[in-house]
Amino acid sequence: MDNQPENGGIVEIYEHHFAFPESSRDQNLHVNNVEYVRALQEAAIAHTHRNGWPVEELQKHGWSWVVRSHRIEYFQGCFPGEPITLCTWVVNFHRIRSLRRYRFIRDSDRCILADAETDWVFISTEKMRPVAIPAEVMASYIPVPDADPR
Repeated sequence: MDNQPENGGIVEIYEHHFAFPESSRDQNLHVNNVEYVRALQEAAIAHTHRNGWPVEELQKHGWSWVVRSHRIEYFQGCFPGEPITLCTWVVNFHRIRSLRRYRFIRDSDRCILADAETDWVFISTEKMRPVAIPAEVMASYIPVPDADPR
């Protein structure tokens, strides 16, 4: 595999379209906070795949990304079944880490439901320890430090 995105272009801000399932409803009748974290991971994996690094390709090289920390700020409640666009982008790269941001937007009224960020660490799956992010992985992204995907 040449690790190029399917259409040859790098997607800076990836749009992940989905709706939370009915099973995500909590006791307050809206989407449970845990489901947002699950969506962060799904969107990050989809963006990484789209930009040429599916999980299988990373595994072939003995690499993976793991979460160091998540931060989520909620603005509005969300209900299962509502169409959502989750935008995600890479903000920066450091030697072994990369900051990724996210924005949950309800499609019907373009309301921002939540903003989030994840500090990802690049690891060797053989040693299960952080390693420097390879140049070819970094080249698959264009960092967008001040994005507003509205």
